[in-house]
Amino acid sequence: MRLTNFSDYALRMLMYAAASGGRLITIEEASRVFNVSRTHLNKVANALTRSGYLKAIRGRSGGLVLGRQPEMIRIGDVIRLTEPDFALVECFATGNQCVLTRCCKLSGMFGEAMASFQNTLDGYTLADVTLMPEDFLGGPLPGRNGAQRGSG
Repeated sequence: MRLTNFSDYALRMLMYAAASGGRLITIEEASRVFNVSRTHLNKVANALTRSGYLKAIRGRSGGLVLGRQPEMIRIGDVIRLTEPDFALVECFATGNQCVLTRCCKLSGMFGEAMASFQNTLDGYTLADVTLMPEDFLGGPLPGRNGAQRGSG
């Protein structure tokens, strides 16, 4: 099982926003920090904003900030938002045509494993995984205490 890049980037964006300490972050800035295309991060930010995890401030001095306290953002909820499905095997998917479905013993095992995975993620919040600003590329976040990181 592997999570999509979309989920990975959503978690990174939230961690980055949490580390900013309430300072507005921009997609451009996050794109540089994570070396990910702005277009892709824009889609991620839109999904997180629509769901209330981020709040978008419009205008020339605008940006993104956490829409909820880190303690209120469960990692499991974010993953359920960003993952298209959790169909580990065909019988979990819509349109299942596996001939073994009626008697197969794998589906129960995989269902139990998926529930355990989701329960584990539900036990953690963004506060549990928040990093220090210095952890992002080894230096302070741009704009904090007057520090500005160069582009190279």
